[in-house]
Amino acid sequence: MNVGVAHSEVNPNTRVMNSRGMWLTYALGVGLLHIVLLSIPFCSVPVAWTLTNIIHNLGMYVFLHAVKGTPFETPDQGRARLLTHWEQLDYGVQFTSSRKFFTISPIILYFLASFYTKYDPTHFILNTASLLSVLIPKMPQLHGVRIFGINKY
Repeated sequence: MNVGVAHSEVNPNTRVMNSRGMWLTYALGVGLLHIVLLSIPFCSVPVAWTLTNIIHNLGMYVFLHAVKGTPFETPDQGRARLLTHWEQLDYGVQFTSSRKFFTISPIILYFLASFYTKYDPTHFILNTASLLSVLIPKMPQLHGVRIFGINKY
């Protein structure tokens, strides 16, 4: 995006996840992460799946639920600077296709990780905790809520 060029969006950060090829790029990025982890010599398949799940969910939590604001200059008088990317996504409208995709993708990865780790209790607890850490902030009831004042400002 060029600086100073007019665009039709008040906040371009809201529509980036609907752009052409974004979902494919996202899926390929997760697949590439898994292949890189599998190529580590002493990393077994169950450990690689658990690490893929944890790294994916940690990245998703940081980029969608912890970082606030927008990298663009927006004419919304600073409203976007108090919202996380998840809250800005599709202007806060719940249950859009991009929100559904980014809600279902960690669940699918969780199922894959659980299956390939053969439901080992240690991996299962780690994968479940990781899944819950990214699914709970996505709930519509928590839109704009800051638990214990964390990430309030």
